[in-house]
Amino acid sequence: MKARESIAALNQRMSANIVGQQQVVDRLIIGLLANGNLLIEGLPGLAKTRAVKSLAKAMAADFSRIQFTPDLLPSDVTGTEVMYGDSGAPQFRFDQGPIFANIVLADEINRAPAKVQAALLEAMEERQVTVAGTTHKMPDLFMVMATQNPVEQEGTYPLPEAQMDRFLMHVYVDYGTEDAEGEIIRLVRGEEQSAVDKANKVENKPREQAEPISQDAVFAARAEIAKVKVSDIVERYMVDLVFASRYPDRYQGDLHRWLTVGASPRGALALDRCARVHAWLDGRDHTLPEDVAAVAPDCLRHRLMLSYEANAEGLTSSAVVEQLLKTVAVA
Repeated sequence: MKARESIAALNQRMSANIVGQQQVVDRLIIGLLANGNLLIEGLPGLAKTRAVKSLAKAMAADFSRIQFTPDLLPSDVTGTEVMYGDSGAPQFRFDQGPIFANIVLADEINRAPAKVQAALLEAMEERQVTVAGTTHKMPDLFMVMATQNPVEQEGTYPLPEAQMDRFLMHVYVDYGTEDAEGEIIRLVRGEEQSAVDKANKVENKPREQAEPISQDAVFAARAEIAKVKVSDIVERYMVDLVFASRYPDRYQGDLHRWLTVGASPRGALALDRCARVHAWLDGRDHTLPEDVAAVAPDCLRHRLMLSYEANAEGLTSSAVVEQLLKTVAVA
């Protein structure tokens, strides 16, 4: 099976389990192919955790889930040196933490204090963990997918700006449609019935188990994406978007009143990587400005710091990115 067919099959399997959130499914796949970490935000019950689990279930990959709580310690994430005395003289050995997996679900990441959130920084950026002076490499296929409840909710901590910047995309999950809600009810009802039948040993026609998508398919897709062409015009458009967020006073309108800090160079790199993946998924070997515009909200919204005026007017970073796209023209 070719890489594109494998990724299409992955999308199809995830969409069968995640009803009414196709945008989230698409963003998870873009993050996987762009070799980046994702922050998924939304109110409780909107299938954030289920989406990440469905991705891991459809792939031949090790999956690990970390439930972030206020009493979590950094060593609970990374692992620690443990003394063993079963072979004569006592000696320390490193016991790997749950971060050592292909797909790591950091569930409700903003319910733990900053020192625990910071434990992820080295793994997310350098793909390694250093404990007691020894560096331990992460697997070749490695990504952190963190879910986050809105900061205004009880018991949440805002993530440090340095950590936010290390997420390739910030995906926002909203409510689905009425039809999707009904389909969710039917889907979960069917899963519950299947579980009851299995517990009661009721014989049902066995379903064919599809082969999991191999990691080699992901690596092959990434190799093809690396060859996707980016024209000077598209590259200039990405640069102009990032610089407009940093120097909004160069443009007419209210951007200069709404922004205090713009996107970092990681924002430009995220636009480039995600736009190329978006073009490849659309069957093209070159990017268009439309690819950049499609991924810009997810790549930039978490990298902007809004002014007091913007917050007073009830504006969100998503609304500011939308205004950026309206203001900056393709050269």
